[in-house]
This record gives sequence, C-alpha cells and structure tokens, in this order.
Amino acid sequence: MGAAIVDGSGRLLAAQRAEPPELAGGWEFPGGKVDPGEDDLTALVRECQEELGVLIEVGERVGGDWPLSEGYVLRVWIATIAQGDPEAKEHLGLRWLSMDRLDEVAWLPADLPIVHAVRDVLVKD
Repeated sequence: MGAAIVDGSGRLLAAQRAEPPELAGGWEFPGGKVDPGEDDLTALVRECQEELGVLIEVGERVGGDWPLSEGYVLRVWIATIAQGDPEAKEHLGLRWLSMDRLDEVAWLPADLPIVHAVRDVLVKD
C-alpha cells in the first residue's frame, strides 16, 4: 500500500528508500505491506505511523492495482496528515515536491507511473 500524502499547498511527500541495496536512494510513496488480519487502509495508516511518525487521513484511491515484481501489487491512496510532522524514521530522507517539480527526484520505476496518475488527479481538482 502507498500513500500519496499531500499538504495544504498541494505538495506531494516523497520518501527516499534506505533499503534493500538495489533500491536504496530511489524515491517512493510511503507505505508497505499488509499484515495478516489487516485491511488495506488499516495497513496504510499503520505503515505511515511507523515510517513517518504521522497519523494520516486516507482519501481517494489512485488507479487500480499497480503491478510490482514477484506478483505483488501496489495500491495508492491520496492522503493528508491529520496529526504530526513527518520524520524519515525508515527512509534516507523526505522531500515535499510541488506538482511542477515531481520530476526532480529519481522515482523508483514502479512508482513513476503512479506519480503521473497522482499529478493528474490532484491537478484536475
């Protein structure tokens, strides 16, 4: 699950991977795997608390299932921060990007098409 976290200025939060080594340094949406017994949204809220130290409010889903390697899929929702300030607890860094600067970071290949879909959703609103 992934969270396309936006702030009141319409900027998107990008998170820089720390691991595994083959993905380290690439940029992604915060989030992670669903634990047994969790639904997607519960997992997304939990992952953002663990990774960023924030409580998010989940909004609209972006697209369908985005294929990843080894049969995994990524599901992404637009989200806002309800409580806290994001910290890079499990990432190398965080960066807020305006819609016209989304291409300034090296997004992971799996996340790149979702970045464009998120931009389309946010710019039309």
